Amino acid sequence: MNQLLKGKLVRLAAVDPEEFGKTFASWGYDSELKRLMDSEPARQHSPKASKEWAEKQLQESGDTTYWFMIRTLEDDRLLGDIGLEVTGWNQRNAFVGLGIGPREFWGRGYGTEAMELALQYGFLELNLHRVMLNVFEYNPRAIRSYEKSGFQHEGRIREALFREGKRWDLLFMGILRTEWMKKHGYPITNK
Repeated sequence: MNQLLKGKLVRLAAVDPEEFGKTFASWGYDSELKRLMDSEPARQHSPKASKEWAEKQLQESGDTTYWFMIRTLEDDRLLGDIGLEVTGWNQRNAFVGLGIGPREFWGRGYGTEAMELALQYGFLELNLHRVMLNVFEYNPRAIRSYEKSGFQHEGRIREALFREGKRWDLLFMGILRTEWMKKHGYPITNK
């Protein structure tokens, strides 16, 4: 049996609000990272405010949010976070969000593997039917990573974002359980 939350580069771990607060507040100084992860104007948050936000998110998550920290296997370094938010249990759909903070880990496969682990968890453990995400048109590295994980382009909102004097599209991507199962050699048992 495979390790559900452990790959070759990373593992998905429980959220520690204290560590989250300190680490994510420090990553907040990277305006490029902020623009890749959020459509809102970049703002700074203190470690205390970030910790309180994380505690509130965990307290209110219930049975619809599955949030993990991404840690390296090599030295247990905190790289970022990934979460699945079920948007409707009756339809078995979820939205996924992913962020890798330290630039030296961008474009090296850590995010792709974290996404693969989250999809494995979503499809095999939560029995989801569909996982979706959105990504900004100006983030080709993330788009390639999502395509590697099997996500298909499903649509776009044209000129939804304004960054640095230019309008950009917001892209929507999704992957179905049957697509993921086929990609990984699992028998297709139900839809």
